[in-house]
Amino acid sequence: MRDRDLVGGDAERREWAAMPAGSRDALAALPSADLRTLLLGVARDRAGAVRPAQVLRRWNEDRFVRPSVADPRALSRVEGRIWSLLPPDVAGVELSPVAPLGTCTTVAPVSQHRIVSTMRGAEVVSDPTNALAVEAAVRRRQADEVHLAAMHRVLRAQDFGPGASAHFRLCALVSTARDTGSGRTEARMLVRHLAFWRAVLADLVPAATPRLHVTALDEIVSDRLADTVRPMLGDGPVPLHDEPERQRGRGYYRGAALRVTVRDGGWEIGDGGFTDWTARLLGDAKERCLISCLATERLVEVAAP
Repeated sequence: MRDRDLVGGDAERREWAAMPAGSRDALAALPSADLRTLLLGVARDRAGAVRPAQVLRRWNEDRFVRPSVADPRALSRVEGRIWSLLPPDVAGVELSPVAPLGTCTTVAPVSQHRIVSTMRGAEVVSDPTNALAVEAAVRRRQADEVHLAAMHRVLRAQDFGPGASAHFRLCALVSTARDTGSGRTEARMLVRHLAFWRAVLADLVPAATPRLHVTALDEIVSDRLADTVRPMLGDGPVPLHDEPERQRGRGYYRGAALRVTVRDGGWEIGDGGFTDWTARLLGDAKERCLISCLATERLVEVAAP
């Protein structure tokens, strides 16, 4: 799938041009419930025309539906160990397979064309950190700070290349709390997330030369990294590397960005950083949110003998 097709472009214009004049405006003007009724009827009619041989062919050819090649026994063992390493004040969340339509695009600079949307006003979860941020915002109304974790299989529409799966499992961590000034809240969250991922890597893949990378994106967080985060973390079994040259994620993350790598930094298995998602969801610019996640299937590959 080409990038221009992901954002509409030629393919979208071609399909609308083939429809009767005014079709797009008429559909766009329909109330959500009425549009959903029409689309569900179309889906019913199309499903009724499908034959078993076509299902089998789609199963073999469609990257969205093909099973993962990961060993579920190994994956279960690794994810079980990760759960056991979580601090007791981090609440585990079993996410729904779907989230409200716009869960990602309303708070982050991503295209809806990279997300699998449904006809029922929902979208298949493409990033558990977005869904966890919504749940964290809900829980923040009853708690001073919230720390959530989830293991979830995500589905993404973009093509990752030959042989790559469209779906994979992520372990996600989201923390949110109100700012207390001078970067102290950010420092506390960074210590929490970095210490957790360090414990996971040291326990599961110590021989794979794991590394944690951090990029300061503003001066206040840079100061707290130097005078608070690094002293609290200490040297530890997994080194923390400054990565000031990082460009990816600038504009998506703010304050600081994280990466988790193995094989001397040659293979990225995790990512994260500060976002304004809970601030936007709660309408409070003082809200701070740190997200991070790790691909557990990649961790299984590295951990395998």
